[in-house]
Amino acid sequence: QLALVESGGGLVQPGGSLTLSCTTSNSQFPIYAMAWFRQAPGKEREGVATITPHNDGTTYYADSVKGRFTISRDNVKNMVFLQMNELKPEDTGVYYCAGSLTGFATLVQNLYGSWGQGTQVTVSS
Repeated sequence: QLALVESGGGLVQPGGSLTLSCTTSNSQFPIYAMAWFRQAPGKEREGVATITPHNDGTTYYADSVKGRFTISRDNVKNMVFLQMNELKPEDTGVYYCAGSLTGFATLVQNLYGSWGQGTQVTVSS
């Protein structure tokens, strides 16, 4: 399991940008598929973006964020990032970083065994 720590959340105006970071000290990080999930107030947690293990670089996004969000990873620094542009109020929520040993990128939550504590993103004027 990965011990994951997210950072980078905060308050931003609609149309603004934020970059979330997630880090671990576990050297096995490269073999994990990684993803970002989010949970808005009163709603179930949903998948946002995912990236394949190693340096394959294949990514998948929820329809609601396609073209606005970009997931990436640095397997030397053991980090995964979520660049969020053109933020909307409906992007508000707690964002979670997660890792999976399935070997492929997926937004199916129960395939993820490693989770961070979450970071709050609030999009409001």
